[in-house]
Amino acid sequence: MADNLRNLFTSFVGGVALEPTGNRQSLIDPATGRAWGVVCLDAAAVPQAVASAKAAFMAPSWSSLTGSERGDLLRRLGELVFANAPELGRLESLANGKSHVATTAEIRATAQWYGYYANAMDVHDDIHRSVSRTVDAKILREPLGVVLAITPFNGALSLGSWKLAPALAMGNAVILKPPAEAPGSSIRLAELAIEAGFPAGIVNVVIGDAVLGEQLATHPDVAMVSFTGSTATARILGAKVTGALKRFVCEAGGKSAHIVFDDGDLGSAAIAATQGAFSGAGQTCVAGSRVLVQASVYDAFLEKYIASARRIRVGPPASAKSHIGPLASRRQYERVRGFIDESISAGGKIVLGGGRPDVEADFADGYWLSPTIITDVSSDMRICREEVFGPVVTVQSFANEDEAIALANGVEYGLAAGFWTRDAARMRRVSRQLQAGTIWINTYRAINLRVPFGGYKQSGLGRENGIEALEEFSQIKAVVTDYGPATDPFAN
Repeated sequence: MADNLRNLFTSFVGGVALEPTGNRQSLIDPATGRAWGVVCLDAAAVPQAVASAKAAFMAPSWSSLTGSERGDLLRRLGELVFANAPELGRLESLANGKSHVATTAEIRATAQWYGYYANAMDVHDDIHRSVSRTVDAKILREPLGVVLAITPFNGALSLGSWKLAPALAMGNAVILKPPAEAPGSSIRLAELAIEAGFPAGIVNVVIGDAVLGEQLATHPDVAMVSFTGSTATARILGAKVTGALKRFVCEAGGKSAHIVFDDGDLGSAAIAATQGAFSGAGQTCVAGSRVLVQASVYDAFLEKYIASARRIRVGPPASAKSHIGPLASRRQYERVRGFIDESISAGGKIVLGGGRPDVEADFADGYWLSPTIITDVSSDMRICREEVFGPVVTVQSFANEDEAIALANGVEYGLAAGFWTRDAARMRRVSRQLQAGTIWINTYRAINLRVPFGGYKQSGLGRENGIEALEEFSQIKAVVTDYGPATDPFAN
C-alpha cells in the first residue's frame, strides 16, 4: 500500500460505502506489477444505486434548490478537490501509471470545472419569448433525472468531472461507474461531495465491470448515459441505450493527425508533437499519434522530433523526476507491444525507443515501454488506422496540402487534429476541411474547460465542456400562456 492510502474499495451509495461483499478483484500497481489493494464488485449495488439516486433527485433537499444554490455546492466541491489533489493524484497514478506530478496537476486543473459550472448557474436563466400580442412562452431547461457517467482508466476523476460538474449544475443525480481497476479517485470524489454538502444519493459510485455497467445503463430509471471509452464499446452500449430512447453522449476513440507544413515553426512543432503524443505514456484519446510532415522539411523535423522525445524521462510515478510512467496494465502493454511488432514486420522502422526502459529492480515486473517513433509506414497498416493508446507515434511524409488533408481524414475517427503553418489563409482553409471535433493550430492538446469537446465520425456523439455541456445534461420544456380570450374556430 502507498502512503497509507486505503486498500479496500466498495461501491459508495446513498452517502456511505457498502459492505465488502461480491466478487473481489486485486488492484495492480502498473509500475511494479504487484497487487496493492482489493476492489469488490457487487451486482447488488446496481439497483441500490439507482434507487438511491432516484430518491435523492426527487427529494426537496435537492429538487428545491435554485441554480445558484447548486452552484455554491459545486464551488465547495471544487475547493475540496483542489485541497485533496495529492491524495487523489496518488490514487490515479496507482490506477493508470501516470506520474504523480502529472496526476496531481491534472486534478488541480480539474477543480476548475466545478467553479466554471457554478458560475454558469449564476447567469443561467429561463428564456422568455413573446409569441403574439397575447401569448408568451417560457423555455425551461430541466434536469433529466438519474445520469450514469461511465469513465475510463486513464482519467477516472478528471474525465468523470467533465460529466459530473455540468450534470450536477443542471440538477441531476449521478452514478459514477469507473473501471474496476481504477475505483479509488471516484470513491473519494463521492465522499468529498458529501463533505461539500450535497445530499446523500446525489453522487453515487458503482464499482463494476462491463456487465454491471450495462445493467446500470439499461435500468429503466436511468435517464441518460454519458460514456468515455473505446469506440467498440460505445457502439454496443449506445445501441442499447438509444434503443430504449434514452439520451446517449459518448467520447470514444481517436487517431488524431498532427500535421507539420513546410512553413510551420519546426522547433515548436517538435515540442508540441512530443507533448501531444507521449503525455500520460500516450494513454489519452487525443494523442497526436499520426505525425504527418511535408516532404520538404521531413528530415529536418524528424531530427528535432527525435531529439525532443529523447528528453522524456520514464520512471516510477512517485518520483518527481519522472515525466511519464508505465502503461496501465499487462493487457494494455501486450496490446501496444503487438502494434509495434506488427508494424515492424510490415516494413516500419523504429527510429526511437521500441523497448523497455532501464528501471530499478523493484519495478522490473511493471508494464514499461519507452517512447517510440516509427517511420516508413503506410496508411493501410493497422498502426496507422487504429487507436494504439500507448507511447507510440508514426511519422509519414506528404507532398502537398491536399495529400495532408486526405491522410488526416482517411481514418474512421475524428476526435481531434492539429497543424502548423504561418499562412493565415491556410489556417482557415485546412481547419474547415479537417474532419474532427477539435482543431488546434500552432498548438496541440490545448484542452480548455470553456471550449466544447467531442468527436466527428466514430469518435463520439454530443459534446463535453463549455456551456454546451449543460444542454447535454438537460431537457427542454416549453410553457405557453395565452392571456387573451379563447378563439372559437367553430363559431361560424
